[in-house]
Amino acid sequence: MALMKFLFPPSLFVTATSLASFTLMASSGLSELRGKNLEYSKFFNIGSKASDVEKSKLKLPSRIAMATLYTPAFLAGVSSFAIFPDENLRFLLLKSTISIHFFKRVLESCFLHKYSGEMGLDTMIVILSSYFISSALVIFNQHLTVGLPEPPIDLTNPGILLFSIGIIGNFYHHYLLSKLRSQGPNKEYKIPKGGLFGFVICPHYLFEVLVFWGFAFISQTLFSFAYAMGTTFYLLGRSSATRKWYLSKFEDFPMNVKAMIPFLF
Repeated sequence: MALMKFLFPPSLFVTATSLASFTLMASSGLSELRGKNLEYSKFFNIGSKASDVEKSKLKLPSRIAMATLYTPAFLAGVSSFAIFPDENLRFLLLKSTISIHFFKRVLESCFLHKYSGEMGLDTMIVILSSYFISSALVIFNQHLTVGLPEPPIDLTNPGILLFSIGIIGNFYHHYLLSKLRSQGPNKEYKIPKGGLFGFVICPHYLFEVLVFWGFAFISQTLFSFAYAMGTTFYLLGRSSATRKWYLSKFEDFPMNVKAMIPFLF
């Protein structure tokens, strides 16, 4: 099988967790496409009629919720240095990139992003659990490869390149969004401009996808590839929903601006 030239041979455990991860993430992306959106950011309570049940939901300020939901994944990355010490360079790179990415997301959530709403505790727990469990499994599945023969085709260097491009591009477009929201006293949404915003409405998602494919190329396990593919499907769905939201809010939204992939989607 051609794919096995790029992967460590998967065990039954790795195969099962890979299938579960991809299925859950891809189905979440399909839900986003169908309009059943996770309630955070601009989709918080969208279309709701503020029923008594909705009013009684426990909510958190978005800054606290966003920083909290990334923290366990960051701690999983950092703690892996102590739990799995003295393993090979590939494993060291994977632990480092996971820790760097989620530490960056915690810092951005605390100090960069501008917020105008809240997040439900239930939504925060869902996203927190997904990031934490998936990150822990990426790391644990990598541990299971120690002692196995390396894949015939080494993707470590392309993985480092993808991760580097992804994390820089993701930060840059988050910075552009933060400057846009800071203009004016009311923090209203505006059509983003600059960078790749002239081509897609969610370039930060595009670059985040590159980060996760960087993990996959560095790791070269079936689980990391399944997780990257599932994340890609989820963010494609979320970006499509985001584009529909902008179309509904702004009559002058440029129709040539795609959702996440320039010129294609």
